[in-house]
Amino acid sequence: MNANLKTVLEATIGDPITDAVPGAGKIRTKSGAEYFLKSGAPSESYVCEAEGLKELSETGIFRTPKVLSVGTDHLLTEYVPNSAGGNDFFEDFGRRLARLHRRRTAYFGFRRNNYIGLNPQINLPHGAERSNWTAFYLNKRLRYQYELAERNGYATTGLRRNFARLESKIADILQGCEEPPCLLHGDLWAGNFLCDAVSDEVVLIDPAVYYGHREADLAMTRLFGGFPPAFYRAYEQEYPLKPRWEYREGIYRLYHLLNHLNLFGSSYLPEANRILEKYASD
Repeated sequence: MNANLKTVLEATIGDPITDAVPGAGKIRTKSGAEYFLKSGAPSESYVCEAEGLKELSETGIFRTPKVLSVGTDHLLTEYVPNSAGGNDFFEDFGRRLARLHRRRTAYFGFRRNNYIGLNPQINLPHGAERSNWTAFYLNKRLRYQYELAERNGYATTGLRRNFARLESKIADILQGCEEPPCLLHGDLWAGNFLCDAVSDEVVLIDPAVYYGHREADLAMTRLFGGFPPAFYRAYEQEYPLKPRWEYREGIYRLYHLLNHLNLFGSSYLPEANRILEKYASD
């Protein structure tokens, strides 16, 4: 933390910062209070994250960490002590997510672009993308990441061939799942929520919010190991999914796999290609 940022934060907190926990983002003040800090090179990502936290919090369905200070080089929030959660934690989580997905708006996307990890996430819709989920998802999610993979040198001959086939079939793949745009966390995996150790309440963090199809949020929850069965049972009881959601799940995983390919390299290429081949050959 540089001296200028330290001065800004101490003025916000009203208490001198005494130490920081390396690698954990946690800072402490002279009075013993604890806060969570993200900081680094100048980026709009901090402001975008704060706006996403606010969008989720204002629904009254989920708690998010209170934002105390945000700028182009930092985001300071309350510190939430994390725990494993009680017996009903994931059932409550699933029901809350289902209720969040009933929060709807008139068009797909969001009022501004934001970030998915360190990569831009393009949310501003054009033309038919405002009301057509297939057009929005193809153009603003899959095609954007595919073209980024091309620029990054990850687009193999097989990836190009299979993506071209997918483009011609995606309307058929997503047929039958039509729903109004609903509020999504956007990056909902096991690392992006906390269980408040004091209240046992779910707290959402690191959002990449936009208004889209709820199956996209649920697909991400299953990408890296999945949540416990109680989460999915409770969600389904609260807001049943449409038929053939299992078939469509891969198309939503693909976005995040392509994003990880662009962020972390070619180890994600085989799984992305496997999904493309599956849909291309159906």
